[in-house]
Amino acid sequence: MTDLPKFKKPQAILFDLDGTLADSAPDLTAAINNVRVEFNLEKMPYEDLRPYASAGAPGLVRAAFQIERDHLLFPYLRERFLSHYRSSIANGASATTLFTGIPELLVQLEQANIRWGIVTNKVESLAKPLIGQIGLGNAGCLVAGDTTPHPKPYPDPLLEGAKRLAVLPEDCWYIGDDLRDMQAGHAAGICAAIAAKWGYCIDPENWPSDFVAQTPKQLQTLVKTATAED
Repeated sequence: MTDLPKFKKPQAILFDLDGTLADSAPDLTAAINNVRVEFNLEKMPYEDLRPYASAGAPGLVRAAFQIERDHLLFPYLRERFLSHYRSSIANGASATTLFTGIPELLVQLEQANIRWGIVTNKVESLAKPLIGQIGLGNAGCLVAGDTTPHPKPYPDPLLEGAKRLAVLPEDCWYIGDDLRDMQAGHAAGICAAIAAKWGYCIDPENWPSDFVAQTPKQLQTLVKTATAED
């Protein structure tokens, strides 16, 4: 077994939401399939849509309808998708859950006095009610896709997350399952940008990450190694 790297002990860890902390693909794929039904199209298999869950509304609309942002129907399809998705959260019918091992990881961080927060491209009106429903309400911060002028892959959201946790970016790790997460992490000067292999990512080994974590449990080991006394 390859030895795990030892990163600088973080004062805080920032996490992406969809595909990193939360398995939200069931809700997201159901919402876009509901839009397909509105157009008298058959629902697409879950397995075909799941890899696009981290790409949000643009990625799911593109995957389900094979159109780009400049298509005349794109804004309408996006709004119909968001309407269906928002409805499942607002009605308490969300099927989103935390990935196996995430609750234990967060407990470990709190016991080690490591702050943690969420930096996501999901807009706040969707992210805030969701995190309360799935047990992430005690996050130290929530920086959403509309919190700063520019979302990931720009560094702005991560810089804002570090600021809200009162730590320097270089004293933070960032964990995410999308190429944009790694790009934003490096642009912000984060100490370690770590790809979450358990999420919806495709070929994360080819990303500019500092490490690809296979499971939340492996991430727990990284934290334990970083916090162990020399």
